[in-house]
Amino acid sequence: MLLELTHVHKSYASPPVEVLRDINFQLADGEAVAIVGPSGSGKSTLLNILGALDRPTQGTALSDGCDLAALTEPELAAIRNRQIGFIFQLHHLLPQCTVLENVLIPTLTMKATPANRHRAEHLLKRVGLQQRLEHRPGQLSGGECQRVAVARALINQPKLLLADEPTGALDHINATGLGQLLIELNKEQGVALVVVTHSTELASRLPRRLELCDGSLH
Repeated sequence: MLLELTHVHKSYASPPVEVLRDINFQLADGEAVAIVGPSGSGKSTLLNILGALDRPTQGTALSDGCDLAALTEPELAAIRNRQIGFIFQLHHLLPQCTVLENVLIPTLTMKATPANRHRAEHLLKRVGLQQRLEHRPGQLSGGECQRVAVARALINQPKLLLADEPTGALDHINATGLGQLLIELNKEQGVALVVVTHSTELASRLPRRLELCDGSLH
């Protein structure tokens, strides 16, 4: 099992609030799932635990059978860099860097190789931006910036792609196109996909849908 949460709770002490309650969740290699729910239901908190960005207050979070709570921060950082790709509602591209440079940023912790550049160019072609390699984010549309973010998330060939409201800042046409791109990449590359979204349209296109409500997953 790629990911497994067992009886996970997440609380914050100040102010005291329980965000997640007794979450049980499994994700197999190559699986795709949408998690929907109202604002404040804990969706981003759950995604942060799945992505090793946060730790549960109680319960266990396993990645490929490894207990994330037993790992040091450098070990968690290595997992996030090598095994997980993140896509957020805002693309978080560096404005001073070109499209190609932005995609290559996650590879900076490794030795630079021609293969990295080749893969970046291939991914940008796959997302339809082969003519934008030397452009900067300020020269792109919002939809194009999000597609750069998708390519960046895939550059290290992760097993898991986590997307937090990836279409939330896009118009309907760009949102539909990005959603279709994520579904196609899940099938083509075999990368597991978890999408947190308010979009019922996007959620309905994924093979599995869960709802997070008042901190509980159904």
